Amino acid sequence: MAIAGQLISLDDVERARGRIGDRLHRTPLLRSATLSDQVGADVRFKAELFQRTGSFKPRGVLNKLATLTEEEKQRGVISISAGNHAQALAYASGVEGIDALVVMWQTASPMKIAAARGYGATIDTEAPDIPHAFERLDELIESTGRTLVHPYDDPLVMAGQGTVGVEMLEDAPQADVVLVQVGGGGLVSGIATAVKGMKPEARIVAVEPERSPALHESLKAGEPVTVEAKSIADGLNGPYAGANCVRVCTELGVESVLVTEDALREAFLFMYGRMKLACEVAGAATAAALMSGAVELEAGQTVAAVVSGGNVAPKTAAAILASEQ
Repeated sequence: MAIAGQLISLDDVERARGRIGDRLHRTPLLRSATLSDQVGADVRFKAELFQRTGSFKPRGVLNKLATLTEEEKQRGVISISAGNHAQALAYASGVEGIDALVVMWQTASPMKIAAARGYGATIDTEAPDIPHAFERLDELIESTGRTLVHPYDDPLVMAGQGTVGVEMLEDAPQADVVLVQVGGGGLVSGIATAVKGMKPEARIVAVEPERSPALHESLKAGEPVTVEAKSIADGLNGPYAGANCVRVCTELGVESVLVTEDALREAFLFMYGRMKLACEVAGAATAAALMSGAVELEAGQTVAAVVSGGNVAPKTAAAILASEQ
């Protein structure tokens, strides 16, 4: 499928796959008999929580780093992240021998901060919150000369994330509907590009919390809209969707649905208790959309849904699991 002026293409995703090579895991696509019976469709989950660093994020980072010049590698890289991209950048930079600096914020998950440091990155936590962190990022880019590896709005990062979609359709070519959770939009943009390139008639549905609807509002407005993101799914709390992501999702007709905080908690319990997948709350967002009826399905359809990561804060997991008692 080709669109005039298309930002990224299936060819870009395939090139990303070649650059990544065998450095990452081929994660499984797991069927849920229970949820399939509940919704009247064949439901399968792409378990990216089993990916290196615990999320899909290294795919995009490795693709981006592979395109840097030697001069750019010598200057080092920089980014901003709530946690999963930080860990991915730290890990991938270590593999490539590149120095990495990541801007986080004081209210970010301590577990994710510690993990990113553990992979070898320098972590800057001067910013008290997300808005100030983006200001801090701009300051450090100017003062250090490092190359930005954007967590979601870089076409190379988006193409790398699109390899998830290629694998999903290879394992379930009959998939009619693909569900993807959204923080900034890089994952859904890449997957939509891959899936629509391989199977144009497939539906792509972006799933966000009601309390963090950056892409949803941006698609309605036709441009990026800043929101106050306050969901329990911290991995989806992007203050805005990337302009490139909004463009790709608009061009490819990506659908958008929202889920409640209660639906996210219920889905987290289901994934933990029935699927035996210790995902983070963000990773359970696609299950929340199915369980709550937010996505309209036809009987007998095949649904492929992403489980984006497994880096859940112990306190968050314990609180949700205790609520079931």
